[in-house]
Amino acid sequence: MPAARVPLFADVALAARIEAAERDYVASCARASSGAAIVTPLAGGVALWAGDDSPLNKVAGLGFAGPFDEIAEAALAEHERRLDERGAAVQVELAALAAPSLAPLLSRRGYALVGFENVLGRRLDALDDAAQTRADDPAIDLCAAPADDAAWLEAAVAGFTAPDVDGLPAHEAFDAASLRAVFRDMSSADGSRRYLARRGDVVVGSAAARFAADARLAQLCGASTLPAHRRRGVQTALLRARLRDAAAAGCELAVVTTLPGSRSQLNVQRQGFELLYTRALLVRPPPA
Repeated sequence: MPAARVPLFADVALAARIEAAERDYVASCARASSGAAIVTPLAGGVALWAGDDSPLNKVAGLGFAGPFDEIAEAALAEHERRLDERGAAVQVELAALAAPSLAPLLSRRGYALVGFENVLGRRLDALDDAAQTRADDPAIDLCAAPADDAAWLEAAVAGFTAPDVDGLPAHEAFDAASLRAVFRDMSSADGSRRYLARRGDVVVGSAAARFAADARLAQLCGASTLPAHRRRGVQTALLRARLRDAAAAGCELAVVTTLPGSRSQLNVQRQGFELLYTRALLVRPPPA
């Protein structure tokens, strides 16, 4: 009789590992942007500004490097001042397992809760047969895409500008130009890989991943299916391909971020992902 599968449990140590990888990824993306980016280390996390309306404008990875002291609060205040000058909001993505003192501190500084996102993960040391073998629709052709691949970029933008309506809506939306810029930055980040899906000669979807060798962690992101090709196995094929490649690259854990109750969350849970923790999205608006 096979041994029962042990659930993947997210303690503070695992959350800190995932949040550190997220911090490094978004910082690498921001540094690859136009050169006007603000990248400020902040109490074990990072505060970013990568241009007007960039999805990279956020504070990530806070709450896992000891007490948030007066020096850290002063650094946050300086980042807020810089974004105030640009008329930009400050968004903090705060993990539920971060230091409990941070939420009330941010509330006192004028941050308000605007939404949530879920972080899910799965082990890669025992992929099942469906993930190990090419059990996907044989009509879907997957290939690696170079960083400057125009087809990959346009497929990513097309999918994200027509979001799936299942689940809760995102609290923010970005136009095609902003998405095109951030996907270019993602392509240049350390450890990034890009995947393109076709049916015959028709591009039907795209996805990306970052394999963080030092953390043995695969971050799955940028998954997009063109609207006319949804519900036809494209996302499953892209997901399995990235899991196989992550395992082959020596990663022991894959993680993905989804909106609560979304089709994306359903897809990854069907492939063995488990809910690890939630991030609260806290926003401080710019001055009136």
